[in-house]
Amino acid sequence: MASHDLINRIRARLDDLNRSERKVADVILHDPAAATGMSIATLAQAASVSEPTVNRFCRNFEAKGYPDFKIKLAQSLAGGTPYVSRNVERDDDAAHYGDKIFGATIAALDEARRALDAKLIERTVDYLIQAKQIHFFGLGASGPVAQDAQHKFFRFNLPVMAYEDVLMQRMVAAACHTGDVVVIISYTGRTRELVEIARLARDNGAIVLGITATDSPLADECTETLEVTHPEDTDVYMPMTSRMIHLALIDVLATGVTLRRGEDFLTHLKKIKDSLQVTRFPAQDGE
Repeated sequence: MASHDLINRIRARLDDLNRSERKVADVILHDPAAATGMSIATLAQAASVSEPTVNRFCRNFEAKGYPDFKIKLAQSLAGGTPYVSRNVERDDDAAHYGDKIFGATIAALDEARRALDAKLIERTVDYLIQAKQIHFFGLGASGPVAQDAQHKFFRFNLPVMAYEDVLMQRMVAAACHTGDVVVIISYTGRTRELVEIARLARDNGAIVLGITATDSPLADECTETLEVTHPEDTDVYMPMTSRMIHLALIDVLATGVTLRRGEDFLTHLKKIKDSLQVTRFPAQDGE
C-alpha cells in the first residue's frame, strides 16, 4: 500500500496491536510531525517501551527499520501542496510546516547515512585524489550544490570549477582529457543534457562521477555513482531533502580527500583559514 496511507493504516490497526505497540502508535498519532524528528531512543522513552518494541512496530507496517519508517511517516503527513513540499498542507502554520520540513530532512539524512557504502566512498575519493582537475556540474537546484563543492574542493591545490550553464558544461566536457574528473549532480538522473554531457566527457577520457538516482540514464553513463534513493518527487515539489543529502555527500567526499592528504596538508588548510581572520570583527566575550 502507498506510503501516504501510513497514518490511516496505523489508526485502522490500533485494535490489532499489543499493549506496548499501542503506546508507540499513540505517541506517533498524537503528533506525527514531531515523531518524524525523534530518534528511536526518544520515541521509545516517550512511549515508555523498549527500542526493540519500536523496531517491531515499524516492521509491522512494512518498514525496513526505524529510519525507513520515519521517511514513510514524513511522506504520509499530507498529500502535499503542489510545487512546495509533499509534507506540507495548505492550512499549515509556521510551527507545523517548519516542523514537517525539519522532520522530513532529519529522517532522510538518517536513512542516507545508513545506506552509505563505505567502499564506494573510498573508490570515489581515490578518483578525486588522483584528478588533474575537477569539474562539478549541476543544473537547477543542483547548481548551488556544485558551487558548494567548488568552495570545498578548491582548498586541495587542484584546479576546480563549478558550472551551472549547460552550454559551458558541454564545452568543458568536449575539452576534457585523461586525468580529468567530472562530477555530475542530478537528483532524478533523467535530464537529457546531463546524460549527453556525461557520455561526451567519458568519450574524451574523463572519469565521470555521478551523485544521482539508482538505475537512472545518468547513472548508466557514469564511471562510478553515489546513488541517492530518497523518494522525493521533484517533478511536482521543490527539491528539499534530496538537496540536503547531496550537500552532505559533498562534505563526506571533501573530508575523505582531506584525510587522505595526511597531516602535512593541514598546514595548507590552516593558512587558508588564517587568511580570513582580518575580514572578521573580534568575537565578543562568551562567543
